[in-house]
Amino acid sequence: QLVESGGGLVQTGGSLRLSCAASGRTFSSYAMNWFRQYPGKERLFVAAITGGGGTTYYIDSVKGRFTISRDNANNTVYLQMNSLKPEDTAVYYCAASRRWGRFGPSDNIYWGQGTQVTVSS
Repeated sequence: QLVESGGGLVQTGGSLRLSCAASGRTFSSYAMNWFRQYPGKERLFVAAITGGGGTTYYIDSVKGRFTISRDNANNTVYLQMNSLKPEDTAVYYCAASRRWGRFGPSDNIYWGQGTQVTVSS
């Protein structure tokens, strides 16, 4: 089970940190991913981190602004979002995958319920 938190309303240029808490004892065996979804659209990949946390990957539009990290001792993955823009407004989901390097929604086994991020202009 994955449970996201940390979404909210922020002004352009502001910051938010999303958290995703996982249950279970095999958290470190999963690559963790963040997706976002605009109204009426499919979920889009945003960022990923390997099970051990040593490798990360981002889409170009968030590079240098977002940072994904994880704390395997506490079964939590984070998405630090800085310099937020109105186009970052979406529902953000965390997801768990057994495979690294495949970033489509169907490559993930477990999903959180989503958390709304709204960036006002």
